[in-house]
Amino acid sequence: LFASVFLNTLTPKFYVALTGTSSLISGLILIFEWCYFRKYGTSFIEQVSVSHLRPLLSGGEGGPSPAGLFSVSGDSESRPSVSECKVWRNPLNLFRGSEYSRYTWVTGKEPLTYYDMNLSAQDHQTFFSCDTQQQLRPEDAVMQKAWRERNPQSRIKAAYQAIELNIMMVTMVQAQPLSPCRCASAYVLLAEEEATTIAEAERLFKQALRNGELALYTHYLVLCGADAVPSPPAAGRDTNLLVYIKRRLAMCARKLGRVKEAVKMIRELMKEFPLLGMLNIHENLLEALLEMQAYADVQAVLAKYDDISLPKSATICYTSALLKARAVSDKFSPEAASRRGLSTAEMNAVEAIHRAVEFNPHVPKYLLEMKSLILPPEHILKRGDSEAVAYAFFHLQHWKRVEGALNLLHCTWEGTFRMIPYPLEKGHLFYPYPGCTESADRELLPSFHEVSVYPKKELPFFILFTAGLCSFTAVLAMLTHQFPELMGVFAKAFFSTLFVPLGFFIDKMESFMPASFWHQLSRI
Repeated sequence: LFASVFLNTLTPKFYVALTGTSSLISGLILIFEWCYFRKYGTSFIEQVSVSHLRPLLSGGEGGPSPAGLFSVSGDSESRPSVSECKVWRNPLNLFRGSEYSRYTWVTGKEPLTYYDMNLSAQDHQTFFSCDTQQQLRPEDAVMQKAWRERNPQSRIKAAYQAIELNIMMVTMVQAQPLSPCRCASAYVLLAEEEATTIAEAERLFKQALRNGELALYTHYLVLCGADAVPSPPAAGRDTNLLVYIKRRLAMCARKLGRVKEAVKMIRELMKEFPLLGMLNIHENLLEALLEMQAYADVQAVLAKYDDISLPKSATICYTSALLKARAVSDKFSPEAASRRGLSTAEMNAVEAIHRAVEFNPHVPKYLLEMKSLILPPEHILKRGDSEAVAYAFFHLQHWKRVEGALNLLHCTWEGTFRMIPYPLEKGHLFYPYPGCTESADRELLPSFHEVSVYPKKELPFFILFTAGLCSFTAVLAMLTHQFPELMGVFAKAFFSTLFVPLGFFIDKMESFMPASFWHQLSRI
């Protein structure tokens, strides 16, 4: 009865003021929550309830922060701001003629983008030619144009023209004791693009190696004199060519199953040219050693190259995680770990996986086969989807070979995103994640591939709740302002229905309690 009297005394102006005030308050809460989320990456209401109310209700203190549980000691890397995304040559890039072209023949799809192939052409022009026209041989001028040709058949035709031109030069100066050798870079192009099998590519690379070594020897004894050093541009050109050829020969041996021979060739190459670490030749060595299951040798290579002063890669981080997971993965059980907690070895493995996932968060979906693989591009973007594709394409078999490694990865990799401070551009163990990776990966990867993007944190519940509350009360305020009488009827009906259970409860209480009790209670 009291509720009915109270509702009948309310005027439409009261409902307009009530809904308008509710809409204003919920809107202010929404704006505050959104600004706090953009700055700190979490909901203010959620943080207060978890950090302050839960300890009071549970009677204990809050536990250690996730960053304290999973910090990697000794790996405090500097975090410079990344202004642009640097594209790197893929150390394990495939052969165009014997691998990429075969994919095109079977599927009719182009695995390489024009942007990717244009970067390769620029690399070849930079590494395999001189900076000055005085040091530019006639066949090299032809090869410079050949690298820039977009049509593969035009490139192959230009390579043959360079070889013919070089043969003509040999014929003209054949009276000299050391005549110029045939164009080694032309044989490189033929091995890369015309050879339809790895064995044929290896044969052409061996021919290119003989010609390249003779060219470098010629520069020492003919062009510069027996006791002099060769001119830097020409010597640099021929040295780069030899490094490239020897590396590709080692990759041919690896693909043909001669893994020990490939490891020996790579080690000799790294020993002969120790200053070429930026070419990431050690990644070829790591992959070959993993194929041999020489895990002790893999650990020795990681100890040398997994250093904070060197640019890391997915190969370095995930191989380190694989070795640490290998020690515990065969006996790892999520249920047992949740009951007894993680051992020291398991904690090290989990930390290594979190470290690898933070460096490149796109790799686990490929390793766990949650996303389909494609042929890797010739260039990769570190920490991007292109690097993840390249790593998983060559290393998925190594993870499958270690019993339980993929199961451990599946159970732990998603926990990384709860550790990293938000917004997601901030980092935990590495410098902040670059924001330009998605656009660069779309240029490197083919159009039929769905580019993976950095996982985005979902909006907290309280932001969604306040947004819904603000919208709902705003609509109510507008309807009440336009139709005050009708909305007053609806409001009275709503509150009357809402008070029905309370009135029913009071009636039941009156039937059980004596009248004197209610009389004394009303007096109080």
